[in-house]
Amino acid sequence: MSGPDETVTVYVPRDSAARSVGADEVAEGVAATAAGRPIRVVRTGSRGMLWLEPLVEVATAAGRIAYGPVAPEDVEELVAAGMLDGAEHRLRLGPVEDIDWLRDQTRVTFARVGVVDPLSAEDYTAHGGMAGLRRALSLTPEEVVAEVTESGLRGRGGAGFPAGIKWKTVQQAESALKFVCCNADEGDSGTFADRMLMEGDPFTLIEGMTIAAWAAGAQEGYIYIRSEYPDAVATLRTAIEIAYTRGWLGRNILGSELSFDLFVRVGGGAYICGEETSMLESLEGKRGMVRAKPPIPALEGLFGKPTVVNNVLTLGSVPMILADGAEAFARHGVGRSRGTQVFQLGGNVARGGIVETAFGITLGELVEGYGGGTRSGRPVRTVQVGGPLGAYLPTSRFDLPMDYEAFAAANAMVGHGGVVVFDDTVDMAGQARFAMEFCAAESCGKCTPCRIGAVRGVEVIDRIVAGEDRPANLKLLNDLCDLMTEGSLCAMGGLTPMPVKSALAHFPGDFGTTTEEQR
Repeated sequence: MSGPDETVTVYVPRDSAARSVGADEVAEGVAATAAGRPIRVVRTGSRGMLWLEPLVEVATAAGRIAYGPVAPEDVEELVAAGMLDGAEHRLRLGPVEDIDWLRDQTRVTFARVGVVDPLSAEDYTAHGGMAGLRRALSLTPEEVVAEVTESGLRGRGGAGFPAGIKWKTVQQAESALKFVCCNADEGDSGTFADRMLMEGDPFTLIEGMTIAAWAAGAQEGYIYIRSEYPDAVATLRTAIEIAYTRGWLGRNILGSELSFDLFVRVGGGAYICGEETSMLESLEGKRGMVRAKPPIPALEGLFGKPTVVNNVLTLGSVPMILADGAEAFARHGVGRSRGTQVFQLGGNVARGGIVETAFGITLGELVEGYGGGTRSGRPVRTVQVGGPLGAYLPTSRFDLPMDYEAFAAANAMVGHGGVVVFDDTVDMAGQARFAMEFCAAESCGKCTPCRIGAVRGVEVIDRIVAGEDRPANLKLLNDLCDLMTEGSLCAMGGLTPMPVKSALAHFPGDFGTTTEEQR
């Protein structure tokens, strides 16, 4: 128990999700009702247990004691009951590290999120920040690339391409000017990890990009953030300003020969700009349209120069790899899926939020174990993994391990790690139709299979559901899906058939048909 004259530290998240349910009012209430006791309110990122937000933590001799969810009207009662001393209360959850949801996770990228003040450079370094960059600068760029390659880090944005190979390609390219671009245009349904990392631990992303710059020989970096993330934009811009004052950005970083400038650019709300070449077009001030490949961005990227393009979680994993070594990262995971993935549980789920753990955990362990089933209390019928273009998987596939190869073998994808849960009231024909409708709305329009195919897909599904010549229309839909998969320029059109075909395969009754008819 703290003495009456000792300053009590109370932690309240400033994450957008927490703020949306009253975290700002809770923080103000705690400061106003401290009854004369010296108090320090620290605004952190979210621990990721979104069903418990706003989550309040109080520093005590026994560690940080958690209370939640704390509504603004609960604050006065909590303080009166002794919350500032970690006292018992109906909202008391105990030591935060002992909460089951957190205790069994392996937090690497999210190790500091919810623990530190996101805009405190002192907090960042006190919790291991900058160790990765300092070690990277003691190595040659080639050695840094080798470390990232040996770690087995693959792109966390969805494609799963080995990061080390991409970095090596840029490093070996002949050019006086090179770039590092972070794709933070997190537009997939059920994904929010990029936002939470940028708001809860922005220096990790800055450090990861600076390490990438040293490895690839880049002089400038850009973080492309979707316009729907104003808090992340503001947090990152402030963090970048602080990083310059600390010598973490700019000329001769940490006394080395590395000079690297970093900028934030805000997108215009186009889903297609999550695709790397479309993002590069937008960064250049053009309409976001997909480029044909080759040339690949690693050779001809931003303004035609060699460019490293990774997403937030990929770059956010880099500081730990350099600080602790490739082997420590590669120790986690299975097969060719090494390290940890930040899974995001959303949709109709009892306990939604962030689960960072090694690849290999099963889909069922995530949905039933961490997620606790549906929020509605009805049986789970299906989950969609990997965003709006990901496959729908029934409960019979809950034994599927979360790794790139296992999902590919099941005609599915891990993607950005988003897991959206549906109960038994979902209409899967409607979900398949939505996939085509979404593609039609969000297509950049450059290629015919995507631009026209998605519109025709909506029409064909409508005819199937209406019972119009089902055998012929089912064949037409399958042919259309094959054409979009094989003929589209990018994953927008290429992956749209995945949710459609999975819905048809696992839930034929919702289309008024049977598995035999589809054959």
